[in-house]
Amino acid sequence: MTEKSRAISKKPAQRAAETAPSKATAKAVAARTLEYPHLAASASIVRLEEGLYVLDISATPGLPGRRSGVGLPAIHLSAPPPGPSRSVEIIGTSGDAATWIGHDGGTVVVKSPPGGGDLWVTAYGPPNTAALVPLIEPRRLDRPPSNGAAPPSLDVVVVEPDEIRTEIVLHVERLGDRRFSGQGWIGNRGRKLRIEAFSIRPTDTLVAGDIEIKGLGPSGRETPWVSDGKLCGTRGQHLPLTGFAVRLAAHVDDRFDVLYEGAFFESGVAPYRNGALCIPAIADDPLEAINVRVIRRAPQLGG
Repeated sequence: MTEKSRAISKKPAQRAAETAPSKATAKAVAARTLEYPHLAASASIVRLEEGLYVLDISATPGLPGRRSGVGLPAIHLSAPPPGPSRSVEIIGTSGDAATWIGHDGGTVVVKSPPGGGDLWVTAYGPPNTAALVPLIEPRRLDRPPSNGAAPPSLDVVVVEPDEIRTEIVLHVERLGDRRFSGQGWIGNRGRKLRIEAFSIRPTDTLVAGDIEIKGLGPSGRETPWVSDGKLCGTRGQHLPLTGFAVRLAAHVDDRFDVLYEGAFFESGVAPYRNGALCIPAIADDPLEAINVRVIRRAPQLGG
């Protein structure tokens, strides 16, 4: 498994900061994913200063499914093994089980001891897929210190598969062509500017022909699959995209996953993966932003 470490510090300005976990931490997180050897797994460590918190855990990207009667993807919350770091106490969750969160996300109330403590958050998914740790947002429940000290911070150290960098071009009504680095949401969420065409090109590891895209339009209009970084959709015809799909070429789809979300005018956000059609709940609802990730699959653990 290729490891990439990322840290997110939650402060009043909600700024992000990079950090690297210790070798012991990385080793412990990697060992955590071995508990269910037939599932794909990815783990993070949440570090909290002393206090009482609600952690809002976002929905997990990808379509829900089941394996051996277990609903996937699933999020497991637990204390780390005994060590120099103290554990965060889990007070309760929004689901029936004390330490599991389902595909739709949820909340957990935790209490961090004096000096701060750690909580493990592990994402499990079907074999041969990319299990993605969801977004974790903290909310302080008790009163912060009154001595003028800065509010407590949240550090999340994530171990996850490699993400392949991409470049995406959107053709947007009234704005024309816009080129973006394919990281996070691109487009104009909330501004109701329709995407009329798009293209995706990898900038490392893969070549342009490895990514294939399809566009959907009003009244069931559907384009063929397009590759080689070519634009998919229309220019100058005032025809919005009302859905899309992304897949990998057959010779690489056993080693990589593509996960994507579309934001629509009225239908909200819909997450999909590996060629499934991303379509709105409301027919012909225009697309206004997309979020596409190409990820190297972690090797299946165990036999």
